[in-house]
Amino acid sequence: MKKVLTYIGIAIVLVFALIGMAFSAVFVGMQFGLTNVRGTIEERNSFFGPVPTISFDSSSSTEKTPTGPASNGCVEGLSQTDPCNWNETIQWEVVKGGLQKDQSVITRVSAETGVSARMIAAAVAPEQIRFFAESSNREVFKRYFEPLKILASLSQFSLGVSGMKQKTAEEVERHTTDSTSPFYPGDGFSDLIAYTSSTSDTSSELFNRLTNEKDHYYSYLYTALYLKQIEMQWKQAGFNVSARPDVLVTLFNLGFSASVPKASPQVAGAPITIGGQTYSFGELGATFYHSDELLAEFPR
Repeated sequence: MKKVLTYIGIAIVLVFALIGMAFSAVFVGMQFGLTNVRGTIEERNSFFGPVPTISFDSSSSTEKTPTGPASNGCVEGLSQTDPCNWNETIQWEVVKGGLQKDQSVITRVSAETGVSARMIAAAVAPEQIRFFAESSNREVFKRYFEPLKILASLSQFSLGVSGMKQKTAEEVERHTTDSTSPFYPGDGFSDLIAYTSSTSDTSSELFNRLTNEKDHYYSYLYTALYLKQIEMQWKQAGFNVSARPDVLVTLFNLGFSASVPKASPQVAGAPITIGGQTYSFGELGATFYHSDELLAEFPR
């Protein structure tokens, strides 16, 4: 009996040792870029540009290392301590430039799905703004631990420029083929995302579609189809929300399970702090939609 307990103890120690080695290997690999994978936070946002730099107050220190933030991220010429609007921040300038670069592909997706290009942009903008407005501590956490999520489950983290989870994208695919679903968008939409007969691993192919940093077509397409499906569900219930970004963007953030058609829906979603002010995900998307920003590229 004593020998058995000894062996069990040794086995437990070895298991924990292996786990420690795995975490250490991932950490070292991340330092040297050995574990870089498509779909990580940095990869999917690199198209938009470098993370904006917020000024720091180091006047009381001779060190080069910043001592603390002195700015809300407002653009040059505005107060760097008082709050400013979301579209008066350096983060928005980066996101705006990225959306302008993708104007042609967003317009193409809009024509294929019937979802307005501005609504698609309204769903993507808060996700990108949230990334660029995140604190450095949260970003470090994502950089070092997101690869472990990939090993564990492809449905637990966000993909593509709109930050859609793989599980959600799979739901989008199912709704395009299930005519009995309240989210069924109508005939023909399944053809847009159909896999070729030679595709044996649709899960991997879906991952590749959403994380292609050189071509954001599928990322925008799945986003548009999601919005279309929510729109159809509400239409069947007697509510036209095709021009309601407060509803569509909120539910894009909250997921299909939160979509319950009603006469007086509330704008909601994850909180996003930018320019010293906090917005909900849906509120920020709706505010962009109704603003004059990018009207030439994405008319209402």
